[in-house]
Amino acid sequence: MAKILIVEDDKSINDLIAMNLSIIGYECEKAFDGNAAAEMIKNSRYDLILLDIMLPGISGIDLLKQNTCENTKVILITAKGGLNDKLEAFNLGAFDYIVKPFEMLELIARVKVALKNFDVNENIIIKDVEIRLREHKVLKSGQEVDLTILEYNLLETLVINRNIALSREKLLEVVWGYDFEGDTRTVDVHIMKLRKKLGFDDVIKTVYKMGYRLEVSQ
Repeated sequence: MAKILIVEDDKSINDLIAMNLSIIGYECEKAFDGNAAAEMIKNSRYDLILLDIMLPGISGIDLLKQNTCENTKVILITAKGGLNDKLEAFNLGAFDYIVKPFEMLELIARVKVALKNFDVNENIIIKDVEIRLREHKVLKSGQEVDLTILEYNLLETLVINRNIALSREKLLEVVWGYDFEGDTRTVDVHIMKLRKKLGFDDVIKTVYKMGYRLEVSQ
């Protein structure tokens, strides 16, 4: 299991990243300032560091300059989106660079690229339903559920972002693609089918005037 250090002084963002990465099987630790991060990196081994630039204490850039993160892949996550900022980060050895605000799906995808040689726990169980992400297979009470490609992709998106409200427009963008010319009622129809097939009436919640959230206890 890959071990990730999240260095972000905004607790809500740090917690959100950790929750989503933990869901898909990564081991996450958190630091909220540069000094704490430097100490944790000194005393532990991490496979990936998600690093904010503007931190209390030692900045993310200074951590890179001091070779604090040497031999560990680093993805910088920052509000600083200028070309010079990016070039400096890459010249100092950053593996990737994400500008805030970011989409959680994008972050997860970039983390998976950085850690492509690691296996994660991709079997997720909710009630009597097992979602096998690697196999693109869903079982209910041990029996395989017949889902269309779109139904499965919609379920996977909700699972990866569970306990997070997703708008109908965002679901259309992610599941159907940018060029989909339908309307948001398409999402409602597929949500209804998922609820029926999986018995998820109380799991896939409707978020008033927005979209949906797959809700489970942590």
